[in-house]
Amino acid sequence: MKNLVYSLIAVWAFATAGMASDAAPAAAAVETNATSHTAASTHREETYTPMSAGEMLESFYQTTGINALMNPQEGVLTAHGEPMNDFHQTWGRVIMFFVTFLLFYLAIAKDFEPLLLLPIAFGGLLANIPIANIAGPEGFLGIIYSMGISSGLFPLLIFMGVGAMTDFGPLLANPKLSLLGGAAQFGIFGTLVGAYALSQYTTIFDFTLQQSAAISIIGGADGPTSIFIASALAPELLGAIAVASYSYMALVPIIQPPIMKALTTPEERKIRMRTLRHVTRLEKLIFPIIVLMLVVLILPDAAPLVGAFALGNFFKETGVVDRLSDTMQNALINIVTIFLGLGVGSKLASDQFLVVDTLAILVLGLLAFSAGTAAGVLMAKFMNLFTKEKINPLIGSAGVSAVPMAARVSHKEGMKEDPTNMLLMHAMGPNVAGVIGSAVAAGIMIALFK
Repeated sequence: MKNLVYSLIAVWAFATAGMASDAAPAAAAVETNATSHTAASTHREETYTPMSAGEMLESFYQTTGINALMNPQEGVLTAHGEPMNDFHQTWGRVIMFFVTFLLFYLAIAKDFEPLLLLPIAFGGLLANIPIANIAGPEGFLGIIYSMGISSGLFPLLIFMGVGAMTDFGPLLANPKLSLLGGAAQFGIFGTLVGAYALSQYTTIFDFTLQQSAAISIIGGADGPTSIFIASALAPELLGAIAVASYSYMALVPIIQPPIMKALTTPEERKIRMRTLRHVTRLEKLIFPIIVLMLVVLILPDAAPLVGAFALGNFFKETGVVDRLSDTMQNALINIVTIFLGLGVGSKLASDQFLVVDTLAILVLGLLAFSAGTAAGVLMAKFMNLFTKEKINPLIGSAGVSAVPMAARVSHKEGMKEDPTNMLLMHAMGPNVAGVIGSAVAAGIMIALFK
């Protein structure tokens, strides 16, 4: 028995020794492989060529913006991947720098809608920085533009926030003011006909019917709607249309007053409107749902915009989701405004702004916006011929859907004639109607021309 035990112990000892001897080379091999792998992964061939101090300064100068602005290079590409000409690399960028500085001045010194103008202007400044390619597909402005503007997401989020800030009370208290909002859409359809006619009968413009429809919506002074319809009908013009639309929204205090004064008399500008009736909470609660259902049944193409607008307003009027409503009115719309402004500003790059098509769109957009303003004022004067309670024609200009900028301009112009005449709440009626009107106009054009 003892001999058997001793034999088993001996066999076990020999087997263990053999396994250890086999494992040692294997472990050594693994360690050797790991070491060689680590050494191989960190190895890099030297590619830097030593230079003298003068050569280093010369190399550094080649990477500066000064050199890029003074000495255009071949092979420089635009944000669309196309070769950029010498003018856009040099003087074009310099011109756009001064344009953005002018926008800074208007926003800061003149207080012309700084919430819109400052992000747009700063985006334009960044987009024109040479070499960095901030507005390109890989740049952060290009990513913002692709993520929220090309996709159409930002306009819907903006409409949601605007809806949460909107009070339909003035419109419900005096429903006839909706006619002023409708009249202001004349600028949209008038410019559609005009732009297409110019393209057909002149050699100055060459816009298709779809492009003309997308351009004409600028007449509503509604940036989100302009982006929405351009994405659907003319994505190749989206950048230029977005720049024109938001520029005119921000410049409402400059564009509208001369038109308003030219079409009204001092006596008309002094007209006082009676105090609005009280609108019940139930009326305000039902109204956005009714508007949305009418759109769903008659014009589904406008449902995304009207739906986002109705969502924001409905949440506000229910009174049971104050946290969500407050987020829409403040945090959400503020964040989206920053990104939207920077994205729009990215299209102020010299190679995209200083071109014939963009400048033509700016001119047509200005005409459309001016026509919409004039149509609203003239409609108020026309209505005064048949109504006992007179309407101050100044609020007709608020029929464009630049909320609440256009209403504030109407109020300020009225106070210049009579400092005690409060028109703001009255002007909000056509202003809100204009928001719905421009969204409906966009839906009609998409339904007809897509």
